[in-house]
Amino acid sequence: MACRLHALCFDAHDPLRLARFWAGVLDWELADDPRDGIALLPSDDTGFRIRFLPSQAPKIGQNQMHFDLTSKSLEGQQETVARALELGARHLDIGQGPEEEHVVLADPEGNEFCVIEPGNNFLAECGFVGALACDGSQEVGYFWSKALGWPLVWDQDQETAIRSPHGGPKITWGGPPLEPKTGKYRLHFDLAPPADGDQQAEVERLIALGATRVDIGQGEVDWVVMADPDGHEFCVLTPR
Repeated sequence: MACRLHALCFDAHDPLRLARFWAGVLDWELADDPRDGIALLPSDDTGFRIRFLPSQAPKIGQNQMHFDLTSKSLEGQQETVARALELGARHLDIGQGPEEEHVVLADPEGNEFCVIEPGNNFLAECGFVGALACDGSQEVGYFWSKALGWPLVWDQDQETAIRSPHGGPKITWGGPPLEPKTGKYRLHFDLAPPADGDQQAEVERLIALGATRVDIGQGEVDWVVMADPDGHEFCVLTPR
């Protein structure tokens, strides 16, 4: 049985402030979990929580992952943008042209996200959190499909996307060229083995799929830090 995507984790200079921002944007519940620290619990079918972890590392370049938030109407898109700006977001220029209909924003710590225009066919079946868009190769899309047991819902021109059989957002990879890696990524996945599973067995399964164990200075911890075939870090938690 495949592991479960437990959380998307943000490294944050001010975890509580960033959690409150995203709680306001997404309308998710702010929770205090003994293992997760500051976390948001989804109010929809997203299927994973968001964790905010303390870090003083500076943000360098664009993140390798960002949210694509959907809109049902132009007014809805404008309302999402206005709410995000009121909560502390700002407009961001990443080279998008004036013809682009989506709006690019950055949260209070500079993490990029997009508010997608209404009528986007690729995200038509998805909820408000339409996609987690990632910089990554076709190979890494295949890896995550097998790692999570999520089917491919797009595989064309070296671009891939997967989605949980239970619905929720898509996870997409844009294919080459990939941005150069400049250090530990600010966003990463936490994976949870099946409740009756074994952490070490899951680590070995992921290595067989192409992952590697990595040392980011984590020391003696009960989770295992790994990297996917593109070098994106993720953690395998202990079952509970």
